[in-house]
Amino acid sequence: MSDVLDAPLARTDVVTTSNGPIRGYQEGGLSIFKGVRYAAPPTGARRFRPPERPTPWTQPADTVALGAPAVQVGVPVGETTGGRSAGDPPAPGQPATDEDCLFLNVWTPALSGARPVMVWLHGGGFANGSGGAAMYDGAALARRGDVVTVTVNHRLNVFGYLHLGELGGHPSSGEAGMLDIVMVLEWVRDNIARFGGDPGNVTIFGESGGGWKVSILQAMPAARGLFHKAIIQSGPGLTATPADQATKNARALLDILGVTPGDLSKLETLSAAEIQDAASKVPGGAGLGLFNPCVDGTALPRHPFTPDAPPQSADVPVLIGVNKDEATLFLRADPRFGEYTEEDVAKHARRHAGDKAEALTAALRAQFPDYSPSHLAAAIQTATGMWIGSVNLAERKAAQKAAPVYMYTLTWETPVARGSLRCPHALEIPLVFDNVEAARNFVGRGDDPQVLAEQMSEAWLAFARTGDPNTAALPDWPAYDADRRAVMLFDLTSRVENDPMAEVRKILQS
Repeated sequence: MSDVLDAPLARTDVVTTSNGPIRGYQEGGLSIFKGVRYAAPPTGARRFRPPERPTPWTQPADTVALGAPAVQVGVPVGETTGGRSAGDPPAPGQPATDEDCLFLNVWTPALSGARPVMVWLHGGGFANGSGGAAMYDGAALARRGDVVTVTVNHRLNVFGYLHLGELGGHPSSGEAGMLDIVMVLEWVRDNIARFGGDPGNVTIFGESGGGWKVSILQAMPAARGLFHKAIIQSGPGLTATPADQATKNARALLDILGVTPGDLSKLETLSAAEIQDAASKVPGGAGLGLFNPCVDGTALPRHPFTPDAPPQSADVPVLIGVNKDEATLFLRADPRFGEYTEEDVAKHARRHAGDKAEALTAALRAQFPDYSPSHLAAAIQTATGMWIGSVNLAERKAAQKAAPVYMYTLTWETPVARGSLRCPHALEIPLVFDNVEAARNFVGRGDDPQVLAEQMSEAWLAFARTGDPNTAALPDWPAYDADRRAVMLFDLTSRVENDPMAEVRKILQS
């Protein structure tokens, strides 16, 4: 983006949106709009409330630079997410975090036509992340598939998911960040035709926390009809936080801030930094798992995929999958990773599998006989988390016998870090976005990553067009069902396997 800002811009035609006219720039055969405001700043009296439409404007707004990311866990308010020192200016093209963060980005091959639309929801749990991350650049995907790609910023952590509904606040304050995304989808419905997109063919897709957001949207009444296909990458969202737990977390935060339920207006006067600091002091508040969407009974009336798939989205095809070694990306933070012992494996298994630990370890050892203790521990964490969650979600979707669900596993291993990561969490992102060159430090050198990118990006594009990921470059990929359990294994030579890791599945589902 810095190159774009430093060079004279080839500007697009003015596009008149429902909020006001905007003008982006042209690059590489695309019209690009960055930092498009889709909602009013969620500050002051709008804090901890559903988003509102922005004040309309009449003069064309420049949309050539990314909008601010949401306030992030572990990042001081007003700093970038790249670990820069306090007071340093943001890196070129990377704005500082801010509560005023409700912006989206659009890449389109032309401002006329009716192309499939792909709306990306970023990862980082519900605590961190930005639609402006380099790996999410939508240009290559738009260019390759003749689609319109959209990425999104929305409220995160305490600012997006503080449930005050039972303490005198707005009933859906605990879903504010998800309602931001609903407003994005409404913006797409109302405006995307002006960007050459088809509002009747919208795919939502996301990875990790973004996959969980895709899952939750399928159970939100306000999102019904705003999207038509859904892709969940390494982020099966089966449940949301129960309202009583979310209320307990909110009450703890109010106690730290000295705010009573009868005087919630005081929250409007506090700085974002004060609220963020208090949230970090709530037990568990420093991590990614505390302030998350909750079942508030209104915006989210039920768990997304528990006990079954949500009936309201039965007609939405789903593509879901994982990477073979998801957990290596998390465990590598442990300085002992790579040197684990069998005792470490046993402890890891007990922590993640309880009384199934011994049987699960044996099954995974048989599945991956060449894995070291460190990689076996990662396999245990992967299997008990994202893998079995994705299997269960696919089963529940298939059981509706309505729209199809397709399942995949990426098995190709990146050579970086001397191969120690194998096939980690997030490895598929640059492959799906066809952004190999921007992610060489993750996918490695040589031609192999591009072979995977061409397979995966084309499958995602095919699914966005038709709800079926089959392409000429892949073997026949059947929909998933409880009888065959067909899964596409993406590798240099991809193949379909029925019920992969069947013994592991049976143990975890027993």
